[in-house]
Amino acid sequence: MHRVLVADDQDLFRAGFAMILDAQADITVVGEAADGAQAIRAATELRPDVVLMDVRMPGMGGIEATERICATTSAKVLILTMFDLDEYVYDALRAGASGFLLKDIRRDELAAAVRVVAAGESLLAPTVTRRLIEDLVLRPGHGVAPRLAARLTELTSREAETLRLVARGLSNAEIAGQLVVSEYTVKSHVSRILTKLGLRDRVQAVVFAYESGLIVAGDA
Repeated sequence: MHRVLVADDQDLFRAGFAMILDAQADITVVGEAADGAQAIRAATELRPDVVLMDVRMPGMGGIEATERICATTSAKVLILTMFDLDEYVYDALRAGASGFLLKDIRRDELAAAVRVVAAGESLLAPTVTRRLIEDLVLRPGHGVAPRLAARLTELTSREAETLRLVARGLSNAEIAGQLVVSEYTVKSHVSRILTKLGLRDRVQAVVFAYESGLIVAGDA
C-alpha cells in the first residue's frame, strides 16, 4: 500500500487529489497539509511514501519544504504546479524532488505517477526532462561545476556512457538498445551511478550530468 501526503494551500485541489488517490486499491492518503511547515511536520510524523507538494503556498513554500523532507525522511516528493515551465520547478528538483505534475493531470495519470515515484523512479517523461534541464543550464550564470566534473572519475566508462544516455532522456529499454545489453544490466548501471554519486533518482542524475559538463544543452 502506497502512503501519500497531499500538501496544497487550496482546499479544492487538496480534497480532489485526496479523493482520487483514496479511491485506488493500492493507495491511501495518510494526511493533508496547507503549507510547507505543515507538510514537514506531517511527513515526519506520518512517514508517507510520497508527498504531493504544491510549489506556491503561504508561509513556507514547497521548495523549502521539499528540501527538508528529502533530507530528513525517505519520502519521495512530487511537485504540483500550474505551469510546465514554472521556474520554481528547477529549484524543487535541486531540492530533491523526484519529478513534477501539472495540476490539470488526469486522475489515472495521477495514480500512475504516485506508483512510479513510490517505486523509486523519476516521473518526468524523457522529452520533458530534456526541456526542463536544458532550460536550466542555459540560464545566465550557469556553468560547469569543477567539483562535480571531478567526480565523473568515480564512474567507469560504461557507467559514464549510461549517465550520458540517461541525461539525453532515453528510457532503460532505449539505453539497452544503444549499448547492446539487457535492461537488467542498464538498471544495474543506473543503480551504481546513483550510489557512487550520492543521488536520489534519475532526475538528479540528469541535473548532475549537465552541471558536471558530461553533457551540454543541445547534445543530440
